[in-house]
Amino acid sequence: MRTLLVDHDEHLARAMQGALSDCGFAVDVASTLDEAATALDYAKYDILLLELALPDGSGLDWLKRLRRDGHFMPAMVMSSRNDLGRRIAIFNGGADDFLPKPVSTDELIARMRAILRRSTQMTAPVVVFGNLKFDPIARQVSVGGRPLKIARREVCILEHLLSRAGRAVSRASLEDSLYAFDNEVSTNALEVAIYRLRGHLNQSGATLRITTARGVGYILELNSAASAA
Repeated sequence: MRTLLVDHDEHLARAMQGALSDCGFAVDVASTLDEAATALDYAKYDILLLELALPDGSGLDWLKRLRRDGHFMPAMVMSSRNDLGRRIAIFNGGADDFLPKPVSTDELIARMRAILRRSTQMTAPVVVFGNLKFDPIARQVSVGGRPLKIARREVCILEHLLSRAGRAVSRASLEDSLYAFDNEVSTNALEVAIYRLRGHLNQSGATLRITTARGVGYILELNSAASAA
């Protein structure tokens, strides 16, 4: 869940980045509209978090230009101004949601997940594939009704693969969803995480597996026996 956070308050932005990262979001921070525009040139984002009062212009005017230019990623606007007229202007300008400052990170994360569910048409609160169930809100995985405890990064990989189950997911796509620009990523970090996730799935008795599509990426698919059953 790649996120672009645009806010000139460095202390607040870093605090939000840390809280979101702990919940599985890969967060890039931009302090100006110019930095945000550059980030959009280099990465595809699942959601935009936008402060309106920025050093080099109006965040709302920028959002309107994004919409006119065909950028339709979900956007949540944050502002200390909370009067009715301002909120109406924000929604008319292309925002999907509004959150007044100071921001509660718990509410922010809950609203982000709700927006992402709507944007990806994930109407079911729990994703089921074979005998595995994944709750994207609670970030919980179970196999055959038994909880499966795996690391946060492995949960993110599983979620990304589940969203494209049965289809090849490229290495680049997985890395983009996992890592922000300022993350230090070793050359084999993804392979190590995939290896550990495979081990957890095998040990849990899951009726699915992660296969390697050479030269392409990875595929989450049902085991042959489970498919025939």
